[in-house]
Amino acid sequence: MDARGTYVLSVNIGRPRPNPWKGISATGIDKRPVDGPVAVTAPGPKGTGAVGLAGDRVYDVKHHGGTDQAVYAYAREDLDGWEAELGRPLADGVFGENLTTLGVDVNGALIGERWRIGPDVVLEVSCARIPCGTFQGWLERDGWIKRFTRAALPGAYLRVIEPGEIRSGDRLEIVHRPAHEVTVALEFRATTLEPELLPRLLAADALPDETKETVRRRTAP
Repeated sequence: MDARGTYVLSVNIGRPRPNPWKGISATGIDKRPVDGPVAVTAPGPKGTGAVGLAGDRVYDVKHHGGTDQAVYAYAREDLDGWEAELGRPLADGVFGENLTTLGVDVNGALIGERWRIGPDVVLEVSCARIPCGTFQGWLERDGWIKRFTRAALPGAYLRVIEPGEIRSGDRLEIVHRPAHEVTVALEFRATTLEPELLPRLLAADALPDETKETVRRRTAP
């Protein structure tokens, strides 16, 4: 463990680039670390392209962005594991994450868990990231969606509960853990390859409404 404990290793903002892998003109998946503070605010409902970090946005507005996907976090430790498996370096931000963390079990985080980052910002874990064709094309790996899904290391989307500013090196403190056992990894497994786990998800009140509705529809008798 780093002497600083749990913290944000880098804050990453997207650079718009053409998206030949999906039927839209651009993608913001090319995220790079930035220096200095970045403002974090709640972006409002999905559909506008807005996300939580100033200077960033999404272009697939139907599937990304909005309140429940305001910020995306991925653990540096998991990136290191993928580096070894893929045999190539993976820079902070390469998975499209806004926050590259260190010392945090991102996939073991509970849905509804809250993180304080720096002195001001509080984020709430909302759901797992689902891989798409843009992600596969960006990494230039055939079969990447299936490989990523089998690994069940999706990283976490978070909501903005308290706005403010964040920067690389900010301490990350878990300030609330709800009284259930629905982790990011469990939610991902249930909604992808292990539907028998779906009934367990409804214990997590903080799941996005659309996820709850999907669970109810898929588990209805």
